[in-house]
Amino acid sequence: MSKLVMLRHGESTFNAEGRFTGWVDVDLTQHGTEEARGAAELFAKANLTLDVVFTSELKRAIHTLEIIQMQLDWSLPVIRSWLLNERHYGALQGLGKKEMANLYGAEQVQAWRRGYDVRPPESNEGDEYWTGNDLQYRNIPKELIPRTESLKDTVERVMKFWDQTISSELIKGREVLVVAHNNSLRAIVGHLDKMSEEDIVKWDIPTGVPLVFELDGLEPVRSYYLSNSERR
Repeated sequence: MSKLVMLRHGESTFNAEGRFTGWVDVDLTQHGTEEARGAAELFAKANLTLDVVFTSELKRAIHTLEIIQMQLDWSLPVIRSWLLNERHYGALQGLGKKEMANLYGAEQVQAWRRGYDVRPPESNEGDEYWTGNDLQYRNIPKELIPRTESLKDTVERVMKFWDQTISSELIKGREVLVVAHNNSLRAIVGHLDKMSEEDIVKWDIPTGVPLVFELDGLEPVRSYYLSNSERR
């Protein structure tokens, strides 16, 4: 028996401002910091014996993990990967969701946000939030850095990391923590729960509340949140 624990980072500044975030490397709000501390309290009560942690290259996830590590005095191996990054929202990144709805229409923006295989407009090198020149991705071939992604693209990217890395840790019977983002975690939950495309786009994980899957091999036995206020 193994355990997979998934945690969506605390509220970010762009979350609070209602902007498309994606790969823009924004930090936590004060509320997001408090959510991370609350997650640490939930971990302490659950008395988990975690073996390894995976997180993305984005500091809202990294800082969420660091707050928990400091509060609980964890000394666990941490592996970062851009494959666990949030969905890339292309040219929409940094822009307000209401602003885009006024410009393109609510129906089009909803399709970009919730269509399984619908990609937003591509980002270009002249865009304010162009990620191609970010130093944290300097060792990744530029052709692999997305200019935009659909949810389908994000699922395929995250599943590469699942197949290459996370699944092998779980098969060994280890307790694994993944601190990431709504869409990257949605990909993993959708895979484990065998969700349809229609169901996966409707599902969200709350910020700062750990979600636990108990697994037999790679097959879920049960899943639950480490919170009485959140139910699966």
